[in-house]
Parts: sequence; C-alpha cells; structure tokens
Amino acid sequence: MRIAIIGGTGAEGIYEDAEPQPRTVETRYGSVELFVLEVAGREVVFLPRHRMEHDLPPHRINYRANVRALADLECANVIATNAVGSLRAEMQPGDFVVVDQFLDFTKQRPLTFFDGDEGGVRHVDVTAPYCPRLRDNLLDAGEEALGHALHPTATYVCCEGPRFETPAEIRMFAQLGGDVVGMTGVPEVVLAREAGLCYATVCVVTNYAAGATTQPLTHAEVTQVMEEREEDLQRLLRAVVEMVEDDPDCPCHHPFED
Repeated sequence: MRIAIIGGTGAEGIYEDAEPQPRTVETRYGSVELFVLEVAGREVVFLPRHRMEHDLPPHRINYRANVRALADLECANVIATNAVGSLRAEMQPGDFVVVDQFLDFTKQRPLTFFDGDEGGVRHVDVTAPYCPRLRDNLLDAGEEALGHALHPTATYVCCEGPRFETPAEIRMFAQLGGDVVGMTGVPEVVLAREAGLCYATVCVVTNYAAGATTQPLTHAEVTQVMEEREEDLQRLLRAVVEMVEDDPDCPCHHPFED
C-alpha cells in the first residue's frame, strides 16, 4: 500500500535524507514531479505542492494534476501539510492543528474533475471532507511522536492568494467560524474526495492572521516557523506513516455510491 504525503510551504525538503527517487507522472491535466521513497519500511510518494524550489504560487498550483497523479499511483491514503495563520488566540504560532471543516474563498481555480465533459455532472458529498480515520491517525501520532495533543478540530479558511488577507477579511472569517487561514487547502481536499482517496491534513500555525498584531505579515515569518518545527513535523509524519492502514470500506473510497 502506497501512502502519499503532500508537503506544503517549508516542508519541500522534509525527506531529503531518505534518498527520494524523482519521478514524473503524466496526467490529462499536466505532468507532476514527485518522489518515491521508503519511510519506516513503507513506500511513500512525496509531492512538494509548491515544487522543491518553492517557485509555484498557491493560485497556480495544478491541483487536479497533483491529485490525479496520486490516484494513478494508487495512493489510497493522503496526508497533507499546510502552513496557516491563526484566527484564534489559543492556536499559537508553532502549534499543529488537525482540521475537520473548510470554508472556500478561492476565486479562479478549477474546483472539480467533473466539468460535464466526461459523462455528465457528479455531485460529491463533503459532509466530512477530511477522512475521520486519517484524522484519528494524526492525533494518535501527535501523542506518540510529540508527547502532546494536537488541536483536534478546526475550520480551515482557504483564500486565493498570493497576497495575505486584510484585517477586515480576517474579522469576517472569524465571525463565520473560521479558525485558521491558508491558500492551498482547497480544491485539494475536494479533488481527493472525488478521486476516492482518503485525505487529511495537519496544519502548522506560522503566525497570527492580519490585524492580530501591529507587525506586517511576511513570508519570511512563515518559513522561519516552519524551519523551527520541521524536525517535529517529520517525526509526526513518520509516526503517522507507520500507523496508517487502508480500509477498503471507508466511505472516502466510495464517494458516489448511494
């Protein structure tokens, strides 16, 4: 069983010491550069979301090609990482958060595999957008690898980027129930569900969102916190890779069954 890890900002090189083997996968949506490696005795496909050079901004990521490539490689279980800003005082920079819901404020991204040109319209249920089983694995891995609990629930607000959000937007997101804000979680989570993949993500809080402090937001701040938590994130991912066992009956694998 192959397990996929999608590495977000600051996690592009998280498995460089494991001698990853580069591979290019061609899909109808474009080509995808990823790496195959062994982690804890298991085969892992590592996909750097922004590419290894971190030269691909959030709104230009080919999410459909990425998810299709993982599906074509039979990666039934996908663990993603996201760098996020916090809308809540209790979610502090450096914290790990396992989100369970999202709010979509993207504007111009292809959002689905089902555009009506391949056999009609399909509507996917996202009542539980993140696989409960993988979320439990992440929470258990946090206790085992880090010795403390991760934030077990949160609503992820996805914005278009690449600019940071305004304080007015952040106040609105908080009033709507958002807890953390990022730029890459959607449509990735939806596409994974459409493709029949189990998918969960662990978010790393890198800063408080706009308006919470008097300091301007910078990308350097984001990467600095990610570098500080890189070792812990690697331990967490290694632990969850050891735990994951596929469940063929998981509803995530059967998104369009009645």
